[in-house]
Order: sequence, then structure tokens, then C-alpha cells
Amino acid sequence: MVKNVVDVVFGGLTYWMFGYALSFGPDPGNNPFVGWGEFFVDAGPETMGQKFTTFIFQMSFATTATTIVSGAMAERTKLTSYIVFSLFNTGFLNDLGVVDIAGVGPVHLLGGTTGLVATLLLKPRTGRFCEGQSAPPMGCPTNVMLGMFMLWWGWLGFNCGSTFGIRGGKWKLAARSAVSTIMSSMGGGLSSLSLTFILCKGKFDIADIVNGILGALVSITGMCAIAHPWEAIVIGLLAGLYTTGTTRLVERLRIDDPVGVIPVHLVCGLWGLTATGLFVEQVWNLKYT
Repeated sequence: MVKNVVDVVFGGLTYWMFGYALSFGPDPGNNPFVGWGEFFVDAGPETMGQKFTTFIFQMSFATTATTIVSGAMAERTKLTSYIVFSLFNTGFLNDLGVVDIAGVGPVHLLGGTTGLVATLLLKPRTGRFCEGQSAPPMGCPTNVMLGMFMLWWGWLGFNCGSTFGIRGGKWKLAARSAVSTIMSSMGGGLSSLSLTFILCKGKFDIADIVNGILGALVSITGMCAIAHPWEAIVIGLLAGLYTTGTTRLVERLRIDDPVGVIPVHLVCGLWGLTATGLFVEQVWNLKYT
């Protein structure tokens, strides 16, 4: 929990000092790979509304990308080392024509990939894969489910907010984002519930169900404002299968991933980017990334 506090404190401070400038800086020297200018964000009366709302919203994405990694590094990282990481983990894809409404690539795929590298470098926790010893039991299933419901609700804010307003027809995109987000999570919940019921021989695994729903939410993030409901369901259904299967593959490969960062964020982040390319139609005004 302290690491998540560190993400907001140090990651947010770094985004204020450098991150916003490298993402949106308009000064000479910016290019399709990096912005330049407006370090240590501030604004005058005319521009403060748009600039500050953009800053606070995008900062939440930057710190989220960092906090994803803390799950993969659980119980094996010094806090001082993690502070250094959160300072440096915090926008060039827009000008390359990439469609990513709410950050499936720069938030989830980046966080999941970093988490995989971190857990491989740190090695498994002591005794994690000893012969005859099963995986440690879930600490508190009730808290896990509570956390899932909080994320489920919060995802609506992330995805709907990524349409950047309600004026000029943007409210329609926000409404579509809400529908596609919910529909995808339903698909992920359905497939993960069904698969874990089969694999666990008539029982349900809470971790599989939670990860299936979260993986579906990750997967729809890239095209939430432009997906049809049936597309969202298909994307979520496959995401639930991917998370459940990848969880077992990670276990077999003896990779210690305590909270499912790899299946949820890396695999479903990659699936979300791929699904966007498969389903997006050219009829939309795709200036959201």
C-alpha cells in the first residue's frame, strides 16, 4: 500500500515537473516522439481551465502505469528502490496514427511489460516454487472482490473521461464508452466464470474471475468510445479466456506474479491494441489517443 502512495506522490510530482512537458509541450524542439516546453506546469487565467484539467487527468494515467508494476514486484522490492522507479516510469504515438482512446498501450501494456521485466529480475519469493508447496492462499477474498468493484466503477470514469468533455457531441462518445466498458466486462466475467468452473471441477476461483473482468476492462480501453456493443462483448470474452490461460502458463513457467499483472495488463493490453486494429471503422473522427 505504501508503494501505491509513493506512485502518486513521486510519480505525480515528476509528471508535474517533466511528464506533461514531454507529452504535450508545444515549444520549438518538439517532434512526433516527444514534446518540449511547459515544464513545472502552470497557466494563466485564459488557459488554466483546459491545461489544468488535461494535466490532472493525464497525471492519473501516468501514476496508474507506475502502480501496475507494484503488484508484480510484491514482497521483493526495497521501498527506496521503488521510489526511484516511480520517478522515472512516467507521447509520440498520436502523430503516428495510433488509435488508443484511454491508454491501453501507454498505461496497461507499458505497466505489464515493466512488471514482467521486474519480476524476472527479482526472481520468485523465497519458497514460492518449492517442491510439494502450493501457492500461498489469497489473503482476504472479500477485500479482493471489494477492490475489483472499486476498479470496475472507476474504469467508467477513466474511459468516459478520455473523450475529453461533453460538449460538441463528445457526450455521445462518453455514453458509448460507458456501454462498451460494461459490455466488455460482462463478456470477460462470463468467459472467466465458465472456464474456471470447468478447470476447478465445479468450483469457482475468485482470482480467475477478478482477473477475467479486469482483463476485459483493459482490453476495451483502446477503443471504448468507438466500439459497438457486440464488439465489446467479443473482446471481453476473449480477454477472460486469455487471463485464465495465461495465469496458468505463468505459474508453469515459475514466474512469480502475485496479483496477475502479466495476464491482466501485459497480455490483455496487447490484445486490446490488436483488437482496436481489427474492429475500428474509418467512419469515426479518431483524434483521441
